[in-house]
Amino acid sequence: MISIPRNPFNLTQTPHSGYHWDGTSRRFFEGWYYRVTLPQEGQTFAFMYSIEDPIGGKPHSGGAAQVLGPNDEYLLRTFPDVSKFWASRDVLALGHWGKTALTQPLYLLPSEFERHVKEGYQATATLNQGAIHDPATGHYCRWQYEIKPLFGWGHQGSIQQSTAGWLSFLQIFEPGWQILMAHGLASGWIDWNGNLYEFTNAPAYGEKNWGGAFPQRWFWVNCNLFDSEPDLALTAGGGRRGVLWWMESVAMIGLHYQGKFYEFVPWNSEVYWNIQPWGKWEIKARSGQYEVELIGTTNLSGTLLRAPTENGLVFCCRDTMQGQLNLELRELGSGQSKIILKAHSFLCGLEIGGGSWENSWQSR
Repeated sequence: MISIPRNPFNLTQTPHSGYHWDGTSRRFFEGWYYRVTLPQEGQTFAFMYSIEDPIGGKPHSGGAAQVLGPNDEYLLRTFPDVSKFWASRDVLALGHWGKTALTQPLYLLPSEFERHVKEGYQATATLNQGAIHDPATGHYCRWQYEIKPLFGWGHQGSIQQSTAGWLSFLQIFEPGWQILMAHGLASGWIDWNGNLYEFTNAPAYGEKNWGGAFPQRWFWVNCNLFDSEPDLALTAGGGRRGVLWWMESVAMIGLHYQGKFYEFVPWNSEVYWNIQPWGKWEIKARSGQYEVELIGTTNLSGTLLRAPTENGLVFCCRDTMQGQLNLELRELGSGQSKIILKAHSFLCGLEIGGGSWENSWQSR
């Protein structure tokens, strides 16, 4: 048995990096998201892993791997056998085996995984590896790359923070949400239907969510590849979610820039948003010291993706990884604001999810 490699950049390990399932039969899901952006190709690969009702024997028990590939193309493989899923409670490490002669799921050296696991994946804070195949179309994806985390969720070199604050340690807000790595560098390869993409120090990102309840609707904006700004990473999102016995609408913006973390969350800022059913995302936030404004747009139709819901893994969100983003960060003081940063990207992740998207969603 090979021990799971610890994150050598342990100052970037965030809270909630470990697996959350408590072993009970209550409705439960956990999902992980890894992304790598390839500047020269102008493309992004997003890998989405999920497990539902891991106790087994339930209507929605099982796992899946989804890949959003070049030009927002899509690939899915399900793994119904929950006994072939594994995850660490202490560190970011998980995997699910499909086709293999091996029986007890665990972390393998990358060379051993490639030799023995014909379909499945394994992922840690410093590795993402796998292979899936769609027998209906013949399309496939194989991937293996190493990750060097740079920014977790907090100031560089400091203890990292929970994305949803200290209350996220309690089963009050569901689902939970944690940015695992706001920015890192990935080196390796991805084989997409015979097209081999090799890369060194490409921008990488990771996050997760978990729980026994599901948001009614949500939006998400994420980017860590900006024109002429290599030390900049942004994640913003909001949703309507359950809090004990009521529902609330919340949103946040987190910005890492030159080693400093700018956090705009409900307990320290006013956050405003105006999200169209598709095509335009406007989010603004103001704290006592800073204000930030984001405008994301796309003319692309996006790709439908599956996500865990009360009714299992179903198509319920729309994404593009080729959105346009304009960002402006200002410092406030003595009645005036001073621009700290203006930045643009043409490879921004944009998403809407859940129901009730016939009209725009405005809130504060």
